[in-house]
Amino acid sequence: MEEILIEEFNYPLPDERIAKYPLANRDQSKLLVYRDGQVSEDQFFHIGEYLAPGSLLIYNNTRVIQARLVFHKKVVSEYRGTTEHSEPLNSEATLGARIEIFCLEPLAPHDYQLSLGSTEGCTWKCMIGNAKKWKSGALSLPVQLPSGETITLFAERGEQTGNTFAVHFSWNSPLQGEWEGSFAEILDAVGELPIPPYLNRKTEESDKTTYQTVYSRIKGSVAAPTAGLHFTDNVLNNLRQKGIQTAEVTLHVGAGTFQPVKVADANQHTMHTEIIAVPRETIETIIANLGHIVAVGTTSMRTLESLYFLGAQLYTLHHTHPSTSSLEERSGVSTLSVTQFEPYKKEHTLSTRDALQAIIDHLEQTNQDILHAETQIMIKPGYAFRIVDQLITNFHQPKSTLLLLVSAFVGGDWHTIYDYALAHNFRFLSYGDSSILTRISKH
Repeated sequence: MEEILIEEFNYPLPDERIAKYPLANRDQSKLLVYRDGQVSEDQFFHIGEYLAPGSLLIYNNTRVIQARLVFHKKVVSEYRGTTEHSEPLNSEATLGARIEIFCLEPLAPHDYQLSLGSTEGCTWKCMIGNAKKWKSGALSLPVQLPSGETITLFAERGEQTGNTFAVHFSWNSPLQGEWEGSFAEILDAVGELPIPPYLNRKTEESDKTTYQTVYSRIKGSVAAPTAGLHFTDNVLNNLRQKGIQTAEVTLHVGAGTFQPVKVADANQHTMHTEIIAVPRETIETIIANLGHIVAVGTTSMRTLESLYFLGAQLYTLHHTHPSTSSLEERSGVSTLSVTQFEPYKKEHTLSTRDALQAIIDHLEQTNQDILHAETQIMIKPGYAFRIVDQLITNFHQPKSTLLLLVSAFVGGDWHTIYDYALAHNFRFLSYGDSSILTRISKH
């Protein structure tokens, strides 16, 4: 595999060019327009002028959860000295070591909706701040619910894998017995919204609104699909009046989206895996509109492009095992997935339409309405795009996998785009300005 030197995807990004807060009106942000190697600019509320009638706009409907929880170990003061305990003894307790738990993805139940909806307990893959101060024992945190009732949330540290831990959460109401609410309600009540680390500030109350897209509805992300932050209900209504269709996919954005490439050759970087869900209706609409697909953001892009390889897998399995409909019987696995370098391992000759139809056939055979899968896809220079024709996206960090994706989409011409943005006072990263990029060549 040809070496990709990540240093070639570096550029100077002064701190003052990173937008710390969004504009008061989302759709007033600047819009960079890239088409046929040419760059111009406008404002985002004119986005419809750059979409052809009949285009299909596909956005990620994930919603950011308040995934950061702050616990304190109990410090119990006694006349002979001071001892740390996870639970107070019969002495006055004060706040001890701060333990910050950042929920990344559910482990048990593994399904986001089941885990967030759990009323008894759940286990999540987490990052733990100050983990060395929490070796064992349960941490506890009082949670006041909107109803006025106070419950206690418990956290127990489990197995460590790399720099993450399994953390089991449970809760109850000591005064009124077991509480029948959900983990999602607890996070809403006491969790903190995890804004990007490069903002170098604490989460504020306004972020609870501004760091969500207007169409977010499926809880699960720990970072927003930020290209969608520019859309307003007014912009969406104008697009529909212009004949632009919309459809939804779900990719729950993980903390790995902020992970920089730390190796000289980007091919040696390990991509994070994310869970996607795509309704059958969306796939059918894509088939009907191939050649006019617009992805809102890199998460939508990764989801859509992953569909080709998922469909190719199903197409092969069907023709290899035509008499069985169960995925597990056909392949020995229960979950479809796209690995990081699957697009580059061999020549893929199956047409996009046939690949997508294979997904529809699979959903029909298994009586499902939504395709659930995992993707680790790495879109980098040399990638052959199968589905997406235009991309709406913000401006990404230097030496990031997202910048590799942009470069692949514009045929390596990312310098033209970013040089223009830097020279014309565009605002960068999550709360920054937007761009609409049109793919130069089709495969």
